Amino acid sequence: VAHCKGFFFCGQEPFVADEYIERLAWRTPGGGSRGGEAFDPKRLLEEFVNHIQELQVMDERIQRKVEKLEQQCQKEAKEFAKKVQELQKSNQVAFQHFQELDEHISYVATKVCHLGDQLEGVNTPRQRAVEAQKLMKYFNEFLDGELKSDVFTNSEKIKEAADIIQKLHLIAQELPFDSLMGFCCYPLSSPGKYHDLECQLIQEFTSAQRRGEISRMREVAAVLLHFKGYSHCVDVYIKQCQEGAFLRNDVFEDAAILCQRVNKQVGEIFSNPETVLAKLIQNIFEVKLQSYVKDQLEEHRKSDAEQYLKNLYDLYTRTTNLSSKLMEFNLGTDKQTFLSKLIKAIFISYLENYIEVEIGYLKSRSAMILQRYYDSKNHQKRSIGTGGIQDLKERLRQRTNLPLGPSIDTHGETFLSQDVVVNLLQETKQAFERCHRLSDPSDLPKNAFRIFSMLVEFLCTEHIDYALETGLAGIPSSDSKNANLYFLDVVHQANTIFHLFDKQFNDHLMPLISSSPKLSECLQKKKDIIEQMEVKLDIGIDTLNCMIGQMKHILAAEQKKTDFKPEDENNVLIQYTNACVKVCGYVRKQVEKIRNSMDGKNVDTVLMELGVRFHRLIYEHLQQYSYSCMGGMLAICDVAEYRKCAKDFKIALVLQLFDTLHALCNLLVVAPDNLKQVCSGEQLANLDKNILHSFVQLRVDYRSARLARHFS
Repeated sequence: VAHCKGFFFCGQEPFVADEYIERLAWRTPGGGSRGGEAFDPKRLLEEFVNHIQELQVMDERIQRKVEKLEQQCQKEAKEFAKKVQELQKSNQVAFQHFQELDEHISYVATKVCHLGDQLEGVNTPRQRAVEAQKLMKYFNEFLDGELKSDVFTNSEKIKEAADIIQKLHLIAQELPFDSLMGFCCYPLSSPGKYHDLECQLIQEFTSAQRRGEISRMREVAAVLLHFKGYSHCVDVYIKQCQEGAFLRNDVFEDAAILCQRVNKQVGEIFSNPETVLAKLIQNIFEVKLQSYVKDQLEEHRKSDAEQYLKNLYDLYTRTTNLSSKLMEFNLGTDKQTFLSKLIKAIFISYLENYIEVEIGYLKSRSAMILQRYYDSKNHQKRSIGTGGIQDLKERLRQRTNLPLGPSIDTHGETFLSQDVVVNLLQETKQAFERCHRLSDPSDLPKNAFRIFSMLVEFLCTEHIDYALETGLAGIPSSDSKNANLYFLDVVHQANTIFHLFDKQFNDHLMPLISSSPKLSECLQKKKDIIEQMEVKLDIGIDTLNCMIGQMKHILAAEQKKTDFKPEDENNVLIQYTNACVKVCGYVRKQVEKIRNSMDGKNVDTVLMELGVRFHRLIYEHLQQYSYSCMGGMLAICDVAEYRKCAKDFKIALVLQLFDTLHALCNLLVVAPDNLKQVCSGEQLANLDKNILHSFVQLRVDYRSARLARHFS
């Protein structure tokens, strides 16, 4: 079995000894692999011995076969080696023959080249002599005045005729006129024949172009390249290219399509296609576009500034877009400068004074928008104070120190309009866009600043600032009854409008001035505007006095002395007084109004001021009454309701003040024996003793000896 490991049987799997033995044992009777048979080791051993002998015989037979094949292989290897040696010898002989042949070919080639040089040396003068003879023959025909040669009479040979006349023309020009030959050659040097042939060639080129024969056009153009009329040929081509090309209303789209079509064709016709295409583009700009732009702009230049600016922006934009498309073509080395000069030549007369037209239109348009709005309100604008920030502060300071006098009734009108603001911002936005497109880069920041100044003048000064001034004048006095606090509505709308103004500042102005000195100037101007408005808004907070005055009026009208000292102590059915209900309702409305009118830290600042004044009003109001035991309980209920209202302020200080006031009101009902204990409590311990005493004095039983003794 060991000798058979690794052997293959024909058409079978690789030989595996273990599996082979297993199969052998399984097939042998008594081998123990079949179920139900008794194991017979002798029989299995006998089978194995017989099989081993068979395998040994097979091994010997295979070994003899292998030896025979090895001998045969060695014999064939010797024969192959001998044949290879013979082939190598044959190859060496063939290589030697090849070298000899190569040397012979080189020798013959050298002789042929030498012979060719000799022939060329003889043939070149001969060819020149033949050409000279032909030229002399043609020259004689010109002298006789009769052109008989086929080259002159056959129209299909115009190319050869042109070449001949070009050469004769050059020769004739070199001869002096005062010599006999020069005089005889004058007909050739004069422009007559030369010009006639040029005209024929150009006519042929024109006809070929109309027929669309590109190959013929290329041939004629190549001939004309050496004539003076070559440029005229290019002009004819450019002129015919444009015939029927501008039939639609969109001259810019027509021009782009024409240039794209010519760009594909011109390289197949002319030897200098970039020059021809550049000349076509120059012709389109200087003739078609310039004429179109002039017609569109001159119509509205003096009569309609709005339409003039729109047309100028649109035409300039479309022209630059066309230029961008043309940049894809080969127009020579510096096509960017070439196209820029063409655009400048068209628009220079309009761009020189563009910003003056823009500012003039923006000023008149903005004034019209505002006037139309005020006319719709039947309102005649009042003159408002002028001057710097310090003058404004002083003027408003003096105003706050004087009685306001009769206020102006605005009938609830804020004199601020979202439509007006949107229109002004839209006009300015369009002006910024035009400025960006039409201004020279060096003038862009300066022009943008002038437009911004117009926006400040009409939106911020003439509209927002005027509305604030009018709102301030409309603030009622603190003792007015049923005061309508429309100034908060003005504040709310002014705040919204200024956010829109700030957005346009960042979105449209900043990109135009971000890298110039005008940036700091614009930021300072914006800062001054904000400060000026904030000063007026601060003064407008005098509306808090009006709110407090309105609360005083409610308390004076609704609060009764009997509320806190009822006649029947045992028959009090209300939880808090009517005055408290109305004051709290009014305060909640004003808090909501303030939150809607302002944003950011301004809300907290104003609400804190209102909350402090509200607390002071309630504190002083409570000091005006005497309190029975049940009246004190009712006062505590009122203060609890005020404190609940104070929570809407969401200001910690205001809530703390009302918490303390609520604790003070407990002094109105606490038993005399517990007064000292209550006064030393957490909320009252740090208060001045006089304040505590003032509240205890409000009790109706204060004069009793027992209460006075306990408190002292």
